[in-house]
Amino acid sequence: MQNERLRAVMAAGGWTHAALAAVLDVDPKSVERWINLGRTPRRTTALQAAETLGEDVHALWPALRQPRAARAVSSELVALYDQRADLPVSAFADLITRAQEHIDLLVYAAVFLHEAYPRLNELLRERAVEGCTIRVALGDADSPNVQQRGAEERFGHGIESRCRLALMHYRPLADVAGSELRTHGTTLYNSVYRADDQMLVNSHVWGVNAYAAPVWHLRRNGNGGMFTTYTESFDAVWATARAVEG
Repeated sequence: MQNERLRAVMAAGGWTHAALAAVLDVDPKSVERWINLGRTPRRTTALQAAETLGEDVHALWPALRQPRAARAVSSELVALYDQRADLPVSAFADLITRAQEHIDLLVYAAVFLHEAYPRLNELLRERAVEGCTIRVALGDADSPNVQQRGAEERFGHGIESRCRLALMHYRPLADVAGSELRTHGTTLYNSVYRADDQMLVNSHVWGVNAYAAPVWHLRRNGNGGMFTTYTESFDAVWATARAVEG
C-alpha cells in the first residue's frame, strides 16, 4: 500500500527522495519504500522526518499510533533460544555456508566455533573466494574491557587467553582477499554473527558466560528494524577496531 500522504507532502514541499534521505541520514531507497511500499521507519527517524516536513508523525505513519506493547514481537525475530548452548554449532556453520555477500563476526573470542567446527577457516576462505566480504572483529586481550568481562564472569584471565587463542585461529584469514581481521577493545554487549540478511545475536548478561546467555535469530525485513540496529552497531565497533596483519 502506497503512502499517498507522504508523497503529497514531499511534492508540496519540493522534497526529492535524495534530499529527504540526506537530511535524515538514510538511504534514498528507504524513502522510496516508505512511499511506494507503505513501510514505516523507526520511530526516531519518523519523528525527524515529520518535523522536517512540518507534518504530524501519526498522519504520515498511522501505525505509530499503536502502543509499543502491541508491536512488541518483532517481525524480524525468527527464533529465541534460552541460551547459546541450545544451538548446535551447525546452526552457525549453516548460516555462514549460505552467505553470498556479507559475513560479519563480532565477538571477544567465540573459540567454541573452531573447537567444534575445525573446518571453519576453510569454510570462510571458500566464501571469500566466491566473492563474500568477510569481517571478523575479535576482542583485544589487553583491553581493560576484556579484562573486566573476565572479572565479571569470574573467568579471570581465561577470557584473555581465549581472545589470544581466537586470534591464532583466525589470523590465517588476514591474508585472504575479501577477508579482514581486526581486534577491538569495546564493551561487548552482544556477540553478533551475521550472514547476509540473517543474524544470530548472543546477548551478554552480567556475570554469566556467553554460552549460558540468550540468543535471538533475526532475519532482515525491510530497513530500520532490529537487524539494522545490530548491523549499525557492528559498523561502529569495526570503525574503532585495529587491523591485524597476516
